[in-house]
Amino acid sequence: MTIPVTETSALTLAERVGDLVRIPSVNPLQAGPKSGSDGERDISAWLADQADQLGAQVTVDDIIDGRNNVYARFQGQTDRVVTIDVHLDTVGVEHMTDPAFDGRIEDGRVYGRGSVDTKATLAIVLSVLDEMRSAGERPMPTVNVVGTISEEMGGLIGAAGYRDWLQSNGDHVDQMIVAEPTMCAPVHGHKGGMGLEITVHGHAAHSSKPHLGQNAISGAARIMAAVEAEHDALQIPEPMTAVGNGSLSVTEISGGVARNIIPPHCHVYAGRRMAPGEDPDQVFEHLSDVVRSAAHPLQTEIVLANGSASAGFYQDPNSPLVQSLAALAGCSPDVASYGSNALRYDTVASEIVIFGPGSIDQAHQAIEWIDIAELDKAAAIYRAWLRAG
Repeated sequence: MTIPVTETSALTLAERVGDLVRIPSVNPLQAGPKSGSDGERDISAWLADQADQLGAQVTVDDIIDGRNNVYARFQGQTDRVVTIDVHLDTVGVEHMTDPAFDGRIEDGRVYGRGSVDTKATLAIVLSVLDEMRSAGERPMPTVNVVGTISEEMGGLIGAAGYRDWLQSNGDHVDQMIVAEPTMCAPVHGHKGGMGLEITVHGHAAHSSKPHLGQNAISGAARIMAAVEAEHDALQIPEPMTAVGNGSLSVTEISGGVARNIIPPHCHVYAGRRMAPGEDPDQVFEHLSDVVRSAAHPLQTEIVLANGSASAGFYQDPNSPLVQSLAALAGCSPDVASYGSNALRYDTVASEIVIFGPGSIDQAHQAIEWIDIAELDKAAAIYRAWLRAG
């Protein structure tokens, strides 16, 4: 006879989220004096140890500079394989007006960096698997709990590392949940993206004789105007999906060497969000033509940021995974405006959905928090999902 599972209380779940908040894991590309220990190293080690204690088969994968992904495999009762991907890094904390890593419980919430994005999911999934183990119960599917580095910045190299590891082992995942705060609604689509690092090359001259030089900032200004026109053109067609149309914007610009010198160089960063169905190679080629034409006669150097681009993510909202989570959550499927690790997994998972407790509106804020009621709701959904055959 199977022993009934004793469900972890909402307060205990909150305490476990607070424990994870107290392990700083700021992405190194956003680190500052208040960031605490170095990147995701401590939380990766914690996850590997905890999963081992729960009986998982654990693989630690060094992705870059000693920053490790962790893959924990919990054997199920069927051949179906599911993955729950939780990114281990958080955004920076230098702008926070609330203690970043205290993980306190107050007013029905857990506070601190990572509480909603996305340490809550990690605490919930491990708690549910611990409940089952304590009761002598195994989940129906084999469950991969995957902790990935570098989601917040750095080109999703953690997700790419897990994808490559699966492919090198000849493995495939039937269903995948990518953890993000979605208010427990299954999110089945969001935009992809690319970044263009543009350098405009001019020619220095004395500012009293500008005709002897070529002003790189003037070339950059023409590029910015062309980018705005391109963005406006992208909004004209009817969107192909609920995710909406692509977008384009300049978010960084720097140039000039002195107030009395015609600037010989100017650097521009333009970000392009791509709707599902857009081809990254074609988009990059088109934007490169737009930039070069706008900057003419000045020369430009155009580099793809992080060396890669991502097509949009889109899962059929009528797919079994989306519909089952929607039914369990008692809500309708949705789409998102942000990006996620889902952009790296289309070749290794048959179905992908983004799902997690709490609101994206609380993520990256000067004060980050998650409602304890959301933890309890997500835990109930995971219990039901992991028992499904």
